[in-house]
Amino acid sequence: MSKKRRQVKKSTSSRKRATSRAAAPSARGALAVATSARKTVKERVAAMADATLAVCDDDQGLQSMLKVLRDRKEHSKVRLAALASLQAASFSVVAFESCRSDFTATLRAVMDDPDAELRQRVLGLLMREKDGAAQKRLMAGLENPAKALVPPEKALQLLSYDPHADAYRLARKIVKDPPNETAKREALRLLGADSSARPVFEKILRDKREAPEYRRISASALQAIAPDVLQKHAREIVLDSSESDDLQATSLTAIAQFGDAATVAGDDELMKRVGRMRSASSTKVKQTAKRLLTKHRQ
Repeated sequence: MSKKRRQVKKSTSSRKRATSRAAAPSARGALAVATSARKTVKERVAAMADATLAVCDDDQGLQSMLKVLRDRKEHSKVRLAALASLQAASFSVVAFESCRSDFTATLRAVMDDPDAELRQRVLGLLMREKDGAAQKRLMAGLENPAKALVPPEKALQLLSYDPHADAYRLARKIVKDPPNETAKREALRLLGADSSARPVFEKILRDKREAPEYRRISASALQAIAPDVLQKHAREIVLDSSESDDLQATSLTAIAQFGDAATVAGDDELMKRVGRMRSASSTKVKQTAKRLLTKHRQ
């Protein structure tokens, strides 16, 4: 390396070190503003993002930020900004490791906070870490709505981060007797990871009284957990002229994309039916029928 290049490299390294040294006081200053009750809400919220780098510099800084998050007397915007700053700091896995246990303990302490938005965000963070305490509280809320921390549909979404037998049991219960349509949808999506839920999805897929959305979710779930079973039902739906165009299009797509090529091509009854659908159905069905026939060169 030439002398000139060494000088340039040395100068660049020096600038980087200087920038790093300058950034630390700036972050500590931002942390002081962010956690000061004497500052305005606007000032504190603005400082929270810049304070991220200093959150784990020392225990005092961490505890001051966690105190803001725990304090129900603090303004909601300030607490939410503190949560965002702590979450951003946690992305630095190694640097944040010494702070993680205190952060998790604080999240558990505020997961039943009166602030609905804060509560939901905290539960989301805990469930992404597969936290057992949060999981128990969410399931307790599904069992007894009076204990619910979030609406049932949101609880089901959060439980999908770490589904297991008890969560599946509650999801089945909600499918049978849903508190609302959105909760039923989320329950079906949660059950999509449960191979033993195959009968549930088969029943919904073949029930013409069910909403098309639930039948489509059931078809997708069967493709994941029992693809051969889906092919059987998809064929029957295509052959049933009384079926809705929506489900026939879904079934044609399933057969075209996932069906065994030789089996499909050799199914004369199916191929004749698809041939008729190409010219005597809705636009959506015509298009999917045409794709299937093109794939099998008919």
